Amino acid sequence: MLTGLKIAVIGGDARQLEVIRKLTELEAKLFLIGFDQLDHGFTGATKVKIEDVQFEKIDSIILPIPGTDKEGVVDTVFSNVEIKLTEELLKKTPEHCVIYSGISNDYLNDLVKNTSRKLIQLFERDDVAIYNSIPTVEGTIMMVIQHTDITIHGSKIAVLGLGRVGMSVARTFAALGANVLVGARDTSHLARITEMNLTPFHLDQIEDNVSEIDVCINTIPHMVVTSSVISNMPAHTLIVDLASKPGGTDFRYAEKRGIKALLAPGLPGIVAPKSAGQIVANVLTQLLEEVQKNRKGLSS
Repeated sequence: MLTGLKIAVIGGDARQLEVIRKLTELEAKLFLIGFDQLDHGFTGATKVKIEDVQFEKIDSIILPIPGTDKEGVVDTVFSNVEIKLTEELLKKTPEHCVIYSGISNDYLNDLVKNTSRKLIQLFERDDVAIYNSIPTVEGTIMMVIQHTDITIHGSKIAVLGLGRVGMSVARTFAALGANVLVGARDTSHLARITEMNLTPFHLDQIEDNVSEIDVCINTIPHMVVTSSVISNMPAHTLIVDLASKPGGTDFRYAEKRGIKALLAPGLPGIVAPKSAGQIVANVLTQLLEEVQKNRKGLSS
């Protein structure tokens, strides 16, 4: 149980509703910031404005999966009010206050460093990323079906990156009958691709391996699908970029060349917000219960 734990939930999308539901069931006291347009009510959760929260008493802050933008603004689907996480605000919190976010950026990293607060990035955890790859793959399949005029079976698909998402994407599209090529740099990843009975190629040779593909699925959060790569693709190629914003694709050049390129971060929150929210909620619960247990141990 999380009885007595005071948590500020700041912004987010439908995934946060599952987090709120789970934490209120465990008797945490929640302050919902950026949820003024939410019709649903939760026992133990109070909708408040950020200026009305006594952050001096807050034990944890839960941010949306993207965290903040580069200026500290938090995305709020259930509010039109701009909400910004500032250094001044964090300094009001107790020293033990922990901030939870899906991912981070330079702004958020600097913020917790300057205030000596702890930041936990949930999507850095293997368990969250692997669970989350399931709705990501399903959403990717949906997008490929919607935006191509061929079957996945028999198509030629290049997957860039063999991380936790890339592996799930490559394996699933191969199971659907696609001819899957996977690009990676790490020699162990290239060996794993071979073991999976897929076609490996080193990312240094990416331009040589996209000349006949129907779909390119990028999972690498760096510029890898450059103008020179895109210029080697057939005109009908669909690019689906799953990397976090701004992605790893030269979208301007793709548009100029007439190749459809879609940036699709946060697919789980779009195609399966309930399941994706439950993944986050379950891990958050474990982490918060550990915090609660440690605090009780220190006070006894």
